[in-house]
Amino acid sequence: MCFAENLIALRRSRNWSQEELGAQLGVSRQTVSKWELGQTTPELEKLVAMAELFQISIDSLVGREGGQPTSSADTEEPPLDGDRHREEIYRFSRFSWNYEYVSQRRLLGLPLIHVKLGWDPRPAKGIVAIGNTAVGVVTIGGASVGIISLAGVSVGLLLALGGLSVGLFALGGLAVGGFTLGGLAVGQWFALGGGAISNGLAIGGGAVGHVAIGDEAVGEFAFSLQDSWTAAEAWRVIQRETPYLGGLVRRLLPWLR
Repeated sequence: MCFAENLIALRRSRNWSQEELGAQLGVSRQTVSKWELGQTTPELEKLVAMAELFQISIDSLVGREGGQPTSSADTEEPPLDGDRHREEIYRFSRFSWNYEYVSQRRLLGLPLIHVKLGWDPRPAKGIVAIGNTAVGVVTIGGASVGIISLAGVSVGLLLALGGLSVGLFALGGLAVGGFTLGGLAVGQWFALGGGAISNGLAIGGGAVGHVAIGDEAVGEFAFSLQDSWTAAEAWRVIQRETPYLGGLVRRLLPWLR
């Protein structure tokens, strides 16, 4: 077989579309189509990546020697996932390794699960995405963006947990968002941390806010631990100035009632 025929057979044996194969190699569907039509040939770097992806030699891939069967009839079928195939892709080279799992089931155009680990700089993208970098609905990684995000650097539209976290609800060493808890917490409505800054209620070692409570407190209504005041006084101010925080403060600071 020639390279174009081999590529078609290998791709079909994995039950991949041209778009899915292109995503594995970092090229467009149109590029894969031109390879399979024999209109263009891939550069050496892509041939090496394809050989690693399909776990065959480059000579076998381009049809220059016998070797592992490349026809769909002779290639072992991947395991089934319901009515669809699942694929786990391992890529190894002398200097790096990569592991990737892509669920064939999709929702909103994204795989339900996408796991990508190793030296590949491209992010994992899925409803649930796990990787060095990850983008999706629920994300876990070194750096991740999602509705719910857990990472060293975490951006979550709803909830973010990480060393650096940004979200509506953010928890981290440095937390920025609507409601925040962290070593340094910056929150629109509520901030609790060693250092806390908020347009609403700030509670911390150093607190700056509309209502501020801390060792050092600065605000329109400031309660410094260096001054004399009662928890009942502070609670009345919180209820009056930030009534939307009543339930939250009760749970976090039961003594302040």
